[in-house]
Amino acid sequence: MTYRWIPDQHGAWAMLAVPFLAGTFLSPHPGWGHAALFAAWLLGYAAAFHAQQWLRLHARGLRSARRHGVPAVVCGAAAGAFAVPLAVLHPWLLLAAAAALPFVAVNTRYAWRGRERALANGLAAVVPACGMLLVAARLGGLGPGGAWRAGAACLLYFAGTVPYVKTMIRERGSLPYRRSSVAYHAVALAAATALSCWLTPLFAACLTRAALLPGRGLRPPKVGALELTLSTALLTTLLLTF
Repeated sequence: MTYRWIPDQHGAWAMLAVPFLAGTFLSPHPGWGHAALFAAWLLGYAAAFHAQQWLRLHARGLRSARRHGVPAVVCGAAAGAFAVPLAVLHPWLLLAAAAALPFVAVNTRYAWRGRERALANGLAAVVPACGMLLVAARLGGLGPGGAWRAGAACLLYFAGTVPYVKTMIRERGSLPYRRSSVAYHAVALAAATALSCWLTPLFAACLTRAALLPGRGLRPPKVGALELTLSTALLTTLLLTF
């Protein structure tokens, strides 16, 4: 069924979209190239997800691995159909893809070991996703000098969601995780304020939710809805600030 082709990592979609959209609309010349790159980006993520799930299940001898084979191949081919013409027109995109490969390799290794929920695995996924802000910005004519602060803000925000969400779901009873999450968000607030004072309210809200919400029994849909709201606020703030 179609829905089985769509990766069920719901928290990943904001991380895939927000930095890319910020880079696109902060650049002076957003255009059809961005639409093609966005399609390649999302399809590439879907292909990598299914390939990693196939690897994880196949390594354990499970027949259910087969259901990921066709989506991995089809999504990969579709991503290539969008990406190859762009790479011909903009060869520097190949360097951007090469820079992302080590992080994809880390995610693949964790998938093979069946440890996709590891903290390091989540953090490794954040880096190339936020890096897409710089890629989209350059495609639209904005160099790194004009986009790095927005990219850094994205990295600070999405890196914080990894430990925070764990304190709300899989590590909700862990006091060390909660303390680490709060400590990170305090540092992120200071760093974001150094980037721009207009980021302070958003990152203060992130620190507040990291300190107060764990242990209150919020269901995952409510946790997800709050993160979607904050991600939207991040995108809006970036576009108005930078």
